[in-house]
Amino acid sequence: MDASSLLPHTPDLRYLAQVIQLAVAPVFLLAGLGAFLNVCAGRLARIIDRARQLEPKVLASRGEEHDRLVKEVRVLDRRIGVVNTAIFTSVLAAVLISIVVILLFVAFLTGYKVGTAIALLFIAAMIATGTGFAIFLHETRLGTKTIRVRAHILEHEADED
Repeated sequence: MDASSLLPHTPDLRYLAQVIQLAVAPVFLLAGLGAFLNVCAGRLARIIDRARQLEPKVLASRGEEHDRLVKEVRVLDRRIGVVNTAIFTSVLAAVLISIVVILLFVAFLTGYKVGTAIALLFIAAMIATGTGFAIFLHETRLGTKTIRVRAHILEHEADED
């Protein structure tokens, strides 16, 4: 029995570069998802700021103005939920991609055959990513559809002095 048979399984370092190359694409995807999450968080902050700005106006208003403000606050509340869902699915995608990268290195270090698990997790990550983007698209459409400049503002002309 030689000394090498007493050592635990050690992976061939020649293949480490290949594993790192395989891991680079998912890592770039993580960077893209991070940027997307930043956009979502910024949008969420703006929606929340607008809702907080309207709260005292709703309480102080009456009649048609009150009804219009309540309607806008309800839409903002809905948009907050939609953006939160987009954030959730995007974070889920990031977690799944992280697991894919971890499994690539686990397979390299241990020799376990986890190709099917990696493929399924990557598919799930792509589904979550696409879902997050679709939900975000829905939120942007909701925002542009419901927040319109009122006609009397568009047609307003300043009084001449």
